[in-house]
Amino acid sequence: MAPAVTRRANALRVEAPDGNAESGRASLAADSPAAKRAIDAKDDVWVAAAEGDASGASAGNGDRPPLFRTMKVKGSILHPYRFMILVRLVAVVAFFAWRLKHKNHDGMWLWATSMVADVWFGFSWLLNQLPKLNPIKRVPDLAALADQCGSSGDANLPGIDIFVTTVDPVDEPILYTVNTILSILATDYPVDKYACYLSDDGGTLVHYEAMIEVANFAVMWVPFCRKHCVEPRSPENYFGMKTQPYVGSMAGEFMREHRRVRREYDEFKVRIDSLSTTIRQRSDAYNSSNKGDGVRATWMADGTQWPGTWIEQVENHRRGQHAGIVQVILSHPSCKPQLGSPASTDNPLDFSNVDTRLPMLVYMSREKRPGYNHQKKAGAMNVMRRVSALLSNAPFVVNFDCDHYINNTQALRAPMCFMLDPRDGQNTAFVQFPQRFDDVDPTDRYANHNRVFFDGTMLSLNGLQGPSYLGTGTMFRRVTLYGMEPPRYRAENIKLVGKTYEFGSSTSFINSMPDGAIQERSITPVLVDEALSNDLATLMTCAYEDGTSWGRDVGWVYNIATEDVVTGFRMHRQGWRSMYCSMEPAAFRGTAPINLTERLYQVLRWSGGSLEMFFSHSNALMAGRRIHPLQRVAYLNMSTYPIVTVFILAYNLFPVMWLFSEQFYIQRPFGTYIMYLVGVIAMIHVIGMFEVKWAGITLLDWCRNEQFYMIGATGVYPTAVLYMALKLVTGKGIYFRLTSKQTDACSNDKFADLYTVRWVPLLFPTVAVLIVNVAAVGAAIGKAAAWGFFTDQARHVLLGMVFNVWILVLLYPFALGIMGKWGKRPIILFVMLIMAIGAVGLVYVAFHDPYPTDFSEVAASLGEASLTGPSG
Repeated sequence: MAPAVTRRANALRVEAPDGNAESGRASLAADSPAAKRAIDAKDDVWVAAAEGDASGASAGNGDRPPLFRTMKVKGSILHPYRFMILVRLVAVVAFFAWRLKHKNHDGMWLWATSMVADVWFGFSWLLNQLPKLNPIKRVPDLAALADQCGSSGDANLPGIDIFVTTVDPVDEPILYTVNTILSILATDYPVDKYACYLSDDGGTLVHYEAMIEVANFAVMWVPFCRKHCVEPRSPENYFGMKTQPYVGSMAGEFMREHRRVRREYDEFKVRIDSLSTTIRQRSDAYNSSNKGDGVRATWMADGTQWPGTWIEQVENHRRGQHAGIVQVILSHPSCKPQLGSPASTDNPLDFSNVDTRLPMLVYMSREKRPGYNHQKKAGAMNVMRRVSALLSNAPFVVNFDCDHYINNTQALRAPMCFMLDPRDGQNTAFVQFPQRFDDVDPTDRYANHNRVFFDGTMLSLNGLQGPSYLGTGTMFRRVTLYGMEPPRYRAENIKLVGKTYEFGSSTSFINSMPDGAIQERSITPVLVDEALSNDLATLMTCAYEDGTSWGRDVGWVYNIATEDVVTGFRMHRQGWRSMYCSMEPAAFRGTAPINLTERLYQVLRWSGGSLEMFFSHSNALMAGRRIHPLQRVAYLNMSTYPIVTVFILAYNLFPVMWLFSEQFYIQRPFGTYIMYLVGVIAMIHVIGMFEVKWAGITLLDWCRNEQFYMIGATGVYPTAVLYMALKLVTGKGIYFRLTSKQTDACSNDKFADLYTVRWVPLLFPTVAVLIVNVAAVGAAIGKAAAWGFFTDQARHVLLGMVFNVWILVLLYPFALGIMGKWGKRPIILFVMLIMAIGAVGLVYVAFHDPYPTDFSEVAASLGEASLTGPSG
């Protein structure tokens, strides 16, 4: 009984309103009403919202208590924050009015261009800012969830299907995938109430045999985690921790068993790493013995040919052309606990008081044929959902990328607090967790943590209709993925008669849908007989979706790079709401590309997909009346934010003109123009500091976000706009390469990939901006030196130079990135910049006569572009 009590106490480690983790041992007391009020009183940012204040916080249902608490930002922070937004809006309108009144007739084309850019800057800022007016935090109450389950304990928890997708064991290292699966198998949720599915879109034997190895190792790993309350339950991450605090109740046995499991895991990794070699050697042996009938087949361990992709690819066994595969590796367990064996000579681990059951594990790879658009991840997810409907049909679905693992064992319980809440849980489509990442460089050079978005923007949307779907770490209500409307808008009974044109021809699948809509439903074991196997094969065929609503009104959305955002948008458009859930420790953690080129390719895919959303039937302007007005604004901002960067890039390249042209003006009179400019720029940063405060992020997070936005705005985002323009003109789709999760890091430097330079055309526009602004600073110093540093003309030039310096500061991480290994010593970059600026200044003095002019106005305009701020 002791392990169970410890698990229950440890289960309540959920984020407190102040962002700190509650102690596992004191959590029962901390969840009492008095303790909650004490915690709320100490918080200097968040306070409890009155019942009904926040959207979705309607009255409870009878005697059932609410399963989460709603927090709002204190009025002493929120009201000044909103006031500053209003003040800046008034200042921007006054600025535009003043500019229209004082047109620059000497350079009308330049004035008109800058005016269009400034109007778009203002419009983009407004789209970004309006949805942030009411940030809301919701804290799941796991103690209340446990109480709601009553004396039956976990028996009343609903079933969950967990989907994991992978494609390539090289770009997505298989060690990530197996650790993700192991963390899922060992998580703290009733074993008989969830199932795990791995979709291998490459159809490789190495992934299948890796799952066999996972099932074998899980026999030891899962009971070990349960017995000793291990956190996290991804073995690679657990054994990689510098310190492994023990919170279990059997410390005497822990060290001995820990050493044994660690040794077994090291041997497990060796087997995983050698799988490719093992499969090749086995296949060569079978083929050389003429069992392959002259065909260089890939062979399974049982002596049969692999139906998926072969090592030496041939017809019907190559990428994009192979049969569908479904293999139940671990069958659904019984409902009764099965205690393990006591320690013995052969097995030194004592599991005599530990439940050793393992959850259901299924490997699958959908059919692929030439001539079909298989729709990448979205297509794989839809096939996985149909297959799971016949095997487990849980009412809730969680999806992971293959490199994201469960970091907090309560991660599957916390979203249930929102889904099962008696107030409005039935109208909640999905619960989105923030993404957290391991192995990011300590300074987060390329803003991989993206805390401004995950902790700022998501909290803001949480006060509207809910956060957008982010592609991983999300729990869905299964019925929402069938395109069903929320209960508040539809009849109580789901009518499926004559729905073949929407869902396909499988009667078994259509008949399973009403059961999948029952949120109290668990998972019922099924026998995989010949009839069921035939049904599964039908559901995985390429032609199954022909003439149906799959990919548009049903399932994950097709023909767009950001299928996640658009799928969530469809649900919000139907009237569903979503919830943002943050836990401490983080519910899930994953990996992020720390290489500059890979990071830029990732952002290019996101921004290109955003523009595709705007120019599709998923345009926020065409959504119906059920979507919240400010939620519509938020989606409009998500789908148009790359456009503004075309103007930012132009502003950043404008110094080229005044390096060679002696005199032109954007706006007169200069003094008033600068005063307006400084005012509206300063107010952006004041507003930003308020957001830093209520989002609970650091100044470094905010600065890195500003820097990476400028890096993207000078290369990636304009490229996405160009791609979209070409698609609109030619009608051809855009191909975005998969972000590689493979690393070049050697064993003694895990951040080696940070210093690897992979030159691609995507880098060149930002390099050009960097060169232009270095030259602008050098030219400004040269002009000041030619005129005399204490003249009025020199002061104006140096004032304009400040904005060029600011652009260089924003591009500082990019400059370090393209230096490769030299970037380990930033002093080298500073020396190079000083030498380059000095050289330009000397050249300018040598070849140009001094002349009085005022160039700072153009440079000042550059500051407006660079300091408008990112669309977070």
